[in-house]
Amino acid sequence: MMRVVGVVGGPEPGGRTRTTVASVLRGVRDADTELVELSQTGLDTATDAIDAADAVVFGSPVYRATYSQLLKDLLESTGRGQWGETSAPLLGKAAATVLTGASPHHFLATNDLRNVLAGFFAAQVLSPGLYLHHGDFDDRVTLAGPSAELARQHGEALGELAAAVRLSTALRTMAPQV
Repeated sequence: MMRVVGVVGGPEPGGRTRTTVASVLRGVRDADTELVELSQTGLDTATDAIDAADAVVFGSPVYRATYSQLLKDLLESTGRGQWGETSAPLLGKAAATVLTGASPHHFLATNDLRNVLAGFFAAQVLSPGLYLHHGDFDDRVTLAGPSAELARQHGEALGELAAAVRLSTALRTMAPQV
């Protein structure tokens, strides 16, 4: 069975980002899923969960037009199998990005996270990233109908991407170039 982990980089537990990541996870078919909130767990726990997964959903609220410091700390501490590093938990993994913000204006912040995951870690990243703002929610923990469907579709697509990566030696072994 496929294993998919959702990593939430918000500074507080719960909230819109967690709601969205959980909705994406529910959209992945035939998968064992786990949700890790960085505000509640250590980086080692999150890295271990990523290492054991076939696919990862990275979620963060947008602050200053980019993803959170908690998520940056996780990525900074994650090996990529280069320069003597002994681990590369994102290598050969399918990944999806989920960002949430107050207004529609910060949707391009998904590009920065996608570029780091694809270019630096050589993860196979689902495009486009998912960006939802406050207007996409009925309340802090409920996605509005069209947004819930969009999150479900992202989950389904991530599952299909992860299955394709599993079947492809080339996609699983693409490594960072530098």
